[in-house]
Amino acid sequence: MDTIQQRESMEYDVVIVGAGPSGLSTAIKLKQINPEINVCIVEKASEVGAHILSGNVFETRALDELLPDWKTLDGCPLKTKVTKEKFLFLFEKSHFTVPSFLLPPVQHNKGNYIASLANMCRWLGQIAENLGVEIYPGFAASEILYDEDGKVRGVATNDMGLDVNNEKKDSYEPGIELHAKTTVFAEGCRGHLGKQLIEKFELAKNSDPQQYGIGLKEIWEVPEENHDEGLVFHSTGWPLDNKTYGGSFVYHAENNQIFLGYVVGLDYKNPYLSPFEEFQRFKTHPAIKKMLSGGKRVSYGARALIEGGIQSLPQMYMPGALLIGCDAGTLNMPKIKGTHTAMKSGMIAAEAINEFLSNSVQDLSNYEDLFKKSWVYEELQLARNVKPFFTRFGNILGILLTGIDQFIFRGRLPFTLSHKHADHETLENAKDANIINYPCLLYTSPSPRDLSTSRMPSSA
Repeated sequence: MDTIQQRESMEYDVVIVGAGPSGLSTAIKLKQINPEINVCIVEKASEVGAHILSGNVFETRALDELLPDWKTLDGCPLKTKVTKEKFLFLFEKSHFTVPSFLLPPVQHNKGNYIASLANMCRWLGQIAENLGVEIYPGFAASEILYDEDGKVRGVATNDMGLDVNNEKKDSYEPGIELHAKTTVFAEGCRGHLGKQLIEKFELAKNSDPQQYGIGLKEIWEVPEENHDEGLVFHSTGWPLDNKTYGGSFVYHAENNQIFLGYVVGLDYKNPYLSPFEEFQRFKTHPAIKKMLSGGKRVSYGARALIEGGIQSLPQMYMPGALLIGCDAGTLNMPKIKGTHTAMKSGMIAAEAINEFLSNSVQDLSNYEDLFKKSWVYEELQLARNVKPFFTRFGNILGILLTGIDQFIFRGRLPFTLSHKHADHETLENAKDANIINYPCLLYTSPSPRDLSTSRMPSSA
């Protein structure tokens, strides 16, 4: 008979699940407000930043508030300013360049930086640790702990030393319980614990169904002649049809690297559509193929993106805990940015937690009060109708209506369109859909295991 091993426990003022931008910003802000607050972060990755899909255009608004002197701090990874922008409407063999003056203000990136978000998190993690935050990478929070009244009292980490059948090996060690006066869930989009909390406390009962996208991303090293450091461009159109929301991003970073990606809304109708294959087709477009010719892919990945905006935000507080960042859904879809909003949501959470710990308030509901008074809420409010325009009217008309909304009305139309359906409810039955026969593309990305030669065709 196995001897039952009791889990050890540790006590903190605040436990944060996830060392991404929102969780780290929460921790830093808490220590800035009150250095005596005891803060712990658990992170599933082997190191901070390891599970962050690198490559983004970073807006500094939240960072300017959190660390006003960030430009002078050692190790800051923000080096490459955006110097030029392009927006392309793609056809199969050609493209149309949309003049910058026709783009909504939210899609302008003047003053922003092309950055590795993984490196940003590593840097913020160092700052947090220097302030006294305890960070434990390699420990995934696997269970939510509750007290006898149903209040969240912390999390437990996963058991170690289990085999593929979930049986204990000789090296078995039980997880550790991390108890906290407040627990902050900052897991990112569709965090598995966040989903449990939303269901248990019915946090989404007054919200529209959440909307999602899948983002596929690669990092390429290309010949110097194909590289234009500081260039940002996006595209829509081919290879997707007019009814399917999606598009690309291409960011030219330092060191002859290109951050390349493709996003497909998960409300697509055809069950035969493959976002991965659409991404591969996209890379065969002449404008993209020429850029990548002679290059090699050095990293790749995919992640879910949360796109519902303010209509789909759940209640973000519950007894003993908060949801922040993409665990709640603070991404600004028309900006194609969520890092600055996630960071600000964490900073607001820190203010609310401090008020709670100092007994200035009775519960954590002040978080939403502070959130609704912030620029994050205003930003999401101004962007609220963009995704529904595309969902209801298709890409071409969606672009036109977005232009009217953002240019003429500055996001202040006197109505709010709802998200009527969850993504999966829009899917057609396979028997009623057109089969998509994806070609076996000669144009394939070289694997990191095959970096000696590129299998990219020449631009000729």
